[in-house]
Formats: sequence, structure tokens, C-alpha cells
Amino acid sequence: MVAPDLVSEEDIAKLIIPDDLPNDEPSFEAYIEAKVYDKEGNLIQYHKQPMRSLTQYFLALMSIPLIGTFQSSSTNSATGILTNVLGFPSQANNSSNCAQIQWDFSIQLGSGSQEFSLTLSSLAAPIANGTGPGQLTYLSKASSYTGTSISLFITVQNVSGSTINVTEIGTLWSVYITCGSCNATYNYNFLFSYDTFSTAVSIPNGGLATFQVTFEFSG
Repeated sequence: MVAPDLVSEEDIAKLIIPDDLPNDEPSFEAYIEAKVYDKEGNLIQYHKQPMRSLTQYFLALMSIPLIGTFQSSSTNSATGILTNVLGFPSQANNSSNCAQIQWDFSIQLGSGSQEFSLTLSSLAAPIANGTGPGQLTYLSKASSYTGTSISLFITVQNVSGSTINVTEIGTLWSVYITCGSCNATYNYNFLFSYDTFSTAVSIPNGGLATFQVTFEFSG
């Protein structure tokens, strides 16, 4: 059981690992937070750092609210960025029922590191969901939003028998295209972001940790 965060800003400052977030506020900002608790529920580590590594798959999906899904008003073919980057079909509809695009997310943690690339599709060393050596139990995920931000959360527990160091984190998204009357469903999985922690997030045996990824918009 996790105890409430009955800590002051001064206490957080003692636990925080160097935060190099910029002082100025751009129109778009993303950051990662991690909180680690020991088996008694005490907060023992807090980490916050900017997210810097959005992949081309995230950028391609964000093109949908910006430029839409059709090449033009005179065609029902998908835009080039959706077909070339995401691999979507050029057409997934018939004359009476257009397809719908839906998606869901997960956060994955890892114990490795690798050089970032726009086309990365996985973490270097994903930590499996389980109770064995080197594994974490992925307990729950959640999301929240305001008028200017979207946050994703995941909670994990370590009952592996030894401390696990988390050194990388990624957001994974499952994208679904469904078309009722044409009896077609298309499923895709993408790594939307990949970052390594500036200092490892260490989860002791019996401990629990929460990870948060937040996207903020301003201006």
C-alpha cells in the first residue's frame, strides 16, 4: 500500500535528480516523472526530466488533426504521411461508410539504452511483465487531460527478489482502423516516444513506482 505524498517541496528538492527543464516555456513541452516507494510506502526517489525523443510515428498521427486523413476534398485516398510512415491502407472505406481511426496507449520500461532514431520500433531491453528475476509487475495504467495537457500514467511493482534499475522508457500506441460495412479491421502498433533516464530509476524489491508522461501545450 502506498502512503500519501506527505512531503514538502523541500523534501522533493532533496530527492530530485538534476532537472534540466528549460526556463522558458515553448508552445509544446513534454516531460517524464517517476516516483519510487519502498515496501513501507515511503517516497524514496523522485525524478523529472524533459521528454526529447518523439518518433516519426507520433508526428504522423498528429498530422490527422492538422491536415486530416484525405489527400484532398475530391478523393477518398489517405494522405501520403499516413500511408508512407504509418503503413495505413490508401483506402479503407466504401461509398457509404468511412473508416474510423481509434488508438490506445501503454508505457513500457526498460533496462537498456540505445541511440535515438526517428524510426525506433522498440526499447533496447524491455522489462517484461511478471514476478521473475528482472521483471516488474505492471499493475495499472491511466490517463488524464485538461484544456492544455495530456498525461499518461503507469504503476509497477517489484517482487522479483532484487532491485531493478529502469534506464529507458517508451510510450507504445495501438492504432485501430475499423470499417463496419466493408468488414475490415486494421491493427497497428507503434513506439511513439523513446527516452533514456539521465539517472537510473531504482526500484527496490518489494517497492512500487509510478511513471508519468505529460504533454503540455501553451501559447
